[in-house]
Amino acid sequence: MLFGIAWDASSSWSLAVSILPILLKGLWVTLQATVVGFLLAMAFGLVLAGLKSVPLKIVRWPAKLISEFLRDTPLLVQLFFLYYVLPDYGLLLPAFMTGALALGLQYSAYMSEVYRGGLEAVGGGQREAARALNLTPVRTFTHIVLPQAVPRIIPASGNYLVSIMKDVPVLSVVTVLELFGVARIIGDRTFNYLVPLSMVGALYLILTILAAWAVRILDQRLPKHGIALR
Repeated sequence: MLFGIAWDASSSWSLAVSILPILLKGLWVTLQATVVGFLLAMAFGLVLAGLKSVPLKIVRWPAKLISEFLRDTPLLVQLFFLYYVLPDYGLLLPAFMTGALALGLQYSAYMSEVYRGGLEAVGGGQREAARALNLTPVRTFTHIVLPQAVPRIIPASGNYLVSIMKDVPVLSVVTVLELFGVARIIGDRTFNYLVPLSMVGALYLILTILAAWAVRILDQRLPKHGIALR
């Protein structure tokens, strides 16, 4: 029994039918962790990209060092550090928030490169033209640079959204009962791993296909030369 729901393990078909509601509860947790982790990655990534573009070395180099650390160390190590070390210093977060934070921090390093690539792809002539029109740096960024960079940022961001989704099972090691964690517990208690893990694989396949389709549709609907921001 899990989440107050029992299952029938008398046959593979009966087991599949009885555990579907439990797996859907785990799937909901997986989706929440993916969305929260992705939003944190976008926010932290934007900050890192901004700091790495500052002309001052005293600001730029620490940002690059943090980015390299986040990108080159395993997600599992960062997750254990946040979950087991931070409480020693008085910062105790729920398991779900700890997992989402770990996902957000690691993928912020990748997102910062996505932002950098998108912004640098906008030609310097665009900025020079904005200066010739006496536009302020803020208006140049929000009305000229950003609208042209967003269409270039979205496809790569979609790839990292799918990557975050596929990394969510790591959160099961800190007691987050997401989709894979639920399937593993069912397998432990019924000694039948084939059915729950096969269903997890099928659900992940459906999710990634839907996510890729949504990103492709969004990319096709954005004007190739920028979107209008007000």
